[in-house]
Amino acid sequence: MARRVMLALCAAAVLVPAVAGCEGATEGTPATSTSAAQVALWNPCTEIPDGLLRQIGVDPATEESGVGGVHQSGWEICGWKGSRFYLTVFSTKRTVQEVQDKPGNVEFQDVDVAGRRGVQYRVEGASKKLTCDVVFEAQQGALSVLISNNPVDDRPEDPCAVAKRAAAALTPIFPQ
Repeated sequence: MARRVMLALCAAAVLVPAVAGCEGATEGTPATSTSAAQVALWNPCTEIPDGLLRQIGVDPATEESGVGGVHQSGWEICGWKGSRFYLTVFSTKRTVQEVQDKPGNVEFQDVDVAGRRGVQYRVEGASKKLTCDVVFEAQQGALSVLISNNPVDDRPEDPCAVAKRAAAALTPIFPQ
């Protein structure tokens, strides 16, 4: 469990701070509140059916909202555990470009998953070969699928292959 929390924290460190501090005032422009005009983010915890999670290979009963159970402002994050990997789905108002601009995100590749264009990438560091993300643009901002291999698995599958398979199952229910 500690490893799962650590992987979730590492994954969130990739996406969540990617654009921290982007709200507020621009030089010479007063800060404005857009909370009334904001559309609610798509929530993977409530929108992904249990049957689909089982099809992907994770246990719906292991659901964890947020990062280590803590909600992140401006994000809807939900993760589930499988026997060989962990699935985390991120929903945010941030853009794919902001994810690409984040230092530490590397190895970008354009991908087509179930007819939807996305970007596959990894995060630099010790867990680079254990994780892979596929991020998609959406009207609300972006949706991301992260696969984190179980670090004690003796024969882990390529996490990018698993991420693309999971994303292919999820994209039909993702908002445009």
